[in-house]
Amino acid sequence: MSLRENAVDYEDGGLACRGLVIRDTAQPSPRPGVVLFPDARGIGDTARSYARRFVERGYLVFIADLYGRGLFTADLPRARELMTALRSEVARWRERARAALEAASRLCTVDPEKMAAVGYCFGGRTALELGRGGADLAAIVSFHGGLASPRPQDAANLRARVLACHGGADPLVPPAQVTEFVSHMSRAPVDWELQVYARALHGFTNPELATSAPPGHGYDAAADERSQRAAIELLDEVFGRA
Repeated sequence: MSLRENAVDYEDGGLACRGLVIRDTAQPSPRPGVVLFPDARGIGDTARSYARRFVERGYLVFIADLYGRGLFTADLPRARELMTALRSEVARWRERARAALEAASRLCTVDPEKMAAVGYCFGGRTALELGRGGADLAAIVSFHGGLASPRPQDAANLRARVLACHGGADPLVPPAQVTEFVSHMSRAPVDWELQVYARALHGFTNPELATSAPPGHGYDAAADERSQRAAIELLDEVFGRA
């Protein structure tokens, strides 16, 4: 495998964005594409490590820039501030995500007819909102993302297969939110699946949380492995690679 990373500049309205493409140059092009929405901190080493998991399985990954200019912050209060500001207007939030999808679809190394959205934490919720906005996607995968939506009725607009991977002990996504998600998704016109991992906390795919984690967060190796396997199986199936 020969990995290559390169920045891609694009715009959302007047906002200059800088995404990151990671691909295996040894793989033939065009490839099925995965638009990866990172957690609230933005494009950093954790997002890159997630991306490489999909690249290793033959996918091209475009890591989306949700805040502009490729911003990353390790300061959690600042990250929460940025996240809260973006999701305060659902239409703008969805357009920011759609701009990334469109930028990824324009790449000469990707097959624009074979696109998926994958997200982690805030990115998982963003991937779901992109789908609720009617984006043309084959699959959506949310890892420990919020399941609530400001417009849950928009699940009717989904066009993609959906997989939501949820920690059964995640206090940031309480049972009532999970129940509401199931209720609205049950009326969606797509195939969907919710996988719940016993005792897993928020952020269960992030190895950084194994040594130091905010309350309610934690790494769970078993849930990480099982959810990644489920995501790859879904992508391979929808893209005819199973």
